[in-house]
Amino acid sequence: MIDVRRIFKLLPHRYPFLLIDRVDDYVANEWLRGRKNVTYNEPWCEGHFPGKPVMPGVLLLESMAQATGLLAFLSMGEGAEEGSMYYLVGVDKARFKQPVVPGDTLIVEARRLRELRGMYFFSAEARVDDRVVATAEVMTTRMVDDRE
Repeated sequence: MIDVRRIFKLLPHRYPFLLIDRVDDYVANEWLRGRKNVTYNEPWCEGHFPGKPVMPGVLLLESMAQATGLLAFLSMGEGAEEGSMYYLVGVDKARFKQPVVPGDTLIVEARRLRELRGMYFFSAEARVDDRVVATAEVMTTRMVDDRE
């Protein structure tokens, strides 16, 4: 298990955009399973379908993209603190199957498919209570910020 303190060292994201609370398990260069505890305190609850808050699809995609970034960083043995970043460059075949609401625990899985000329390809799936709520194919690329 990797807790949020280690995630802070791997990903540059912070509240309200950090959308993975914990990594439950992973195999370097293969797959990662993380979780996001969805609460009513989320900033989108007040304005996205007021009175019946539903986690926006774009945030579901972002949680899946963050899972791919975590898998990439853990596989490379580095993190954003070292100046390396994985940028989201594409999303294909995104599907939203069930709403995600406060009180849900979102389980996000990312699987590395391949790497081609600096582009990394993943499949990602989000579930709540063993129900698939969203799926997508995610593409990222690694960049090093050496401006410092």
